[in-house]
Amino acid sequence: MKAVRFHQYGAPEVLVLEDVELPTPGAGEVRIKVAGTSFNPVDGNIRAGFMQGPIPVALPHTPGLDVAGTVDALGEGVTNVRVGDAVVAFLSMTGVGASAEHVVTAAEALAPAPTSIPLADAAALPVVGLTAWQALFDHGGLVAGQRVLVNGAGGSVGGHAIQLAKAAGAHVVATASPRTADRVRAAGADEVVDHTSTALADAVTERVHLVLNLAPVAPEQLAALTDLVHDGGIVVNTTVWMPAPTDEARGVRGVNLFVRSDAAQLAELGERVDRGELRVDVARRVPLAELPSVHAESTTLPGKVVVLV
Repeated sequence: MKAVRFHQYGAPEVLVLEDVELPTPGAGEVRIKVAGTSFNPVDGNIRAGFMQGPIPVALPHTPGLDVAGTVDALGEGVTNVRVGDAVVAFLSMTGVGASAEHVVTAAEALAPAPTSIPLADAAALPVVGLTAWQALFDHGGLVAGQRVLVNGAGGSVGGHAIQLAKAAGAHVVATASPRTADRVRAAGADEVVDHTSTALADAVTERVHLVLNLAPVAPEQLAALTDLVHDGGIVVNTTVWMPAPTDEARGVRGVNLFVRSDAAQLAELGERVDRGELRVDVARRVPLAELPSVHAESTTLPGKVVVLV
């Protein structure tokens, strides 16, 4: 089968499309015929070698944490899916990824793919959807009537977080650049702050209950986010190379988010897509052979990119 792999860490040019052996599922595993995967910024950091400590991978490595496809082989003891089922999953960060014609994963990671969108497009959901869900509800404890600040809301995680927070009955303040402001408004943000021209301290005049930080801000900017939070509130931070800030005097907690695979949550997200309550935005679709160019454009991509296999 065909797969994109890298044999050494480095620039996007280390990614090569090559022939590899078709994998066989072991006990408790399934093999998926891949319809699509997607690009996440962490894929580029893993390829570049920046994540060797927290996310060690064996070389050569196939990237691609998201997968959408069809089950085409079952390992021993698998009973939760059948051959032919359309599924989505968030794959192991240290395992073989989905930038290939087939991938093997644990059956317990699978959720039914939403049926209201193309199967390949469903690959845009797992990592970003689970990140937003876990930040808001598992760590942030969001409830109706609260105010949420999504800092750096212009990306795919931000778009999902805004939609989920609004559905939960929250008031959402979101920061975005002029390039992404319309996308943030379309997701449902109540207030949009242009972070390129306005200081957050000036724009957020009423404190929030929860801050979700998605932006690679300077350490002093990250620390200042606690000033925008009510006493007893929470700052959930996804830029985990800097610890989430706290303010013990006011009971403001900081939480560092490490997203995890959760099939039940992913199934719920898929059901929301099918009910029309959650929109999966795909900015571009590219063939597998063009994955290196996607990595090369990682800092200027217009939104979520789905890789068609």
